[in-house]
Amino acid sequence: MVVVVAIIALIVGISFPAASAGLENVRMVSAGDSVAAFLNGAVNRAERHQQPVELVISRKDGTLMLYSNEPGFSRELKMPDGVSIEAVLPVEEGIDPTLPRRILFLPGATVPAIGIQLSNRRNTHRLVRLDPMTGFPRIEAVSVQ
Repeated sequence: MVVVVAIIALIVGISFPAASAGLENVRMVSAGDSVAAFLNGAVNRAERHQQPVELVISRKDGTLMLYSNEPGFSRELKMPDGVSIEAVLPVEEGIDPTLPRRILFLPGATVPAIGIQLSNRRNTHRLVRLDPMTGFPRIEAVSVQ
């Protein structure tokens, strides 16, 4: 019985790092998809309702929030455990990067060319960019040196 328990413990010990790495990767992909859908929702809401929509990105809290003039409308997206907002691009000079970043989507206007860079504990990075020509978000893997 002790031998069987030792073999099971060995198998679990060997497979745990691979399983946790896979879980971290799933969280990162899920966070990137969620941010892309959230940004797409902001663009669509501004166009369909013909109302300005404000996007507030808080790196410190790891959240994205949407607000509009419509009473009671607000949406919030919180990053999953282990995934953080590393940067909001383009970086504004002279502004404290820890303060929330506010971006306005106006109906009929060009979509802001922004990017939200995500990172996780395993130093994996993803960049979600809004294409100003099409208004659609793209997710890119980023290698940081």
